Order: sequence, then structure tokens, then C-alpha cells
Amino acid sequence: MSSVRRQWATIKHTADYLGVTDRTVRQMIADGRLRGYRNGKFVRLDLNEVDASMQPFGGAA
Repeated sequence: MSSVRRQWATIKHTADYLGVTDRTVRQMIADGRLRGYRNGKFVRLDLNEVDASMQPFGGAA
């Protein structure tokens, strides 16, 4: 059984990864488009889940 290792990222790193602002990532968490994980005061996102949340559109999608 292979398991994919989680790739934890901060909100800032996730925003840079997606090419959006920190505020956009926070809004995406708030409206359910992304899942954030809290450990005390820190919020982290799993980049594998961020990639999986992407939906193709246009063209041959």
C-alpha cells in the first residue's frame, strides 16, 4: 500500500504556489474550496489537496 506524504504549506506559501494573495487563500478556506488544518495558532494546507482541488475548464475539459 503506497501512501502519499503530505506536503504541508503555510497560507503564504500556498498563496505563492497558486499565484494569489494570502487573503484569497483564507477566503478559499472559509468558503470550503480548500481545507485548512489548524495546529494551535498555525494554519497549514496540504499541497496535494490543493492540487486535487483544481478543476479543469474550457478547451477539451
